[in-house]
Amino acid sequence: MKIKASLLTDVDFVPSPNYNARPQNEDISLLVIHNISLPPGEYGRGYIQQFFQNKLPVSADPSFATIKDLKVSAHLLIERDGKITQFVPFNLRAWHAGKSVWQGRENCNDYSIGIELEGTDTDAYTDIQYTQLGIVTALLLQEYPTLNRKNIVGHEHIAPQRKTDPGAAFVWEQYNKSIDIAIKKQGV
Repeated sequence: MKIKASLLTDVDFVPSPNYNARPQNEDISLLVIHNISLPPGEYGRGYIQQFFQNKLPVSADPSFATIKDLKVSAHLLIERDGKITQFVPFNLRAWHAGKSVWQGRENCNDYSIGIELEGTDTDAYTDIQYTQLGIVTALLLQEYPTLNRKNIVGHEHIAPQRKTDPGAAFVWEQYNKSIDIAIKKQGV
């Protein structure tokens, strides 16, 4: 896997309409980790992909009525089995963070990359998700010199009054180890 023209190679690219250009001269300097499951607590049904494409079948689950009009996306989704899907090229502004602030800077979407993990705040993430997230993170750190490990956060850190993800189930130590392993393998 590599980054070419702001896209990961060897992963599915499923374009989302929910993006726009980043502000001019804005460097990517923040990585935001999220979680998502649709319906809540259920996995592998394909609804996340449909949601990010504004094609969620509202009649499929009662919970979908509350999100049917939302226009959101992320740059990447890492499913429970480790499959990665890209929805927005990294150089563009995905709509993942909402109202947010990091270190005094508002509008985190302007300068961040958003990665969704298929999961919930309370379900343990899979080992393959940590491995894949570590590989992707190592690539992003190499590709974007203004991004560093001090600026890798959860959605809960940039919108603490609104969001709780990736939640208590996310093991930051395991994630950091997976980054270290990926960096060693890449020879960075």
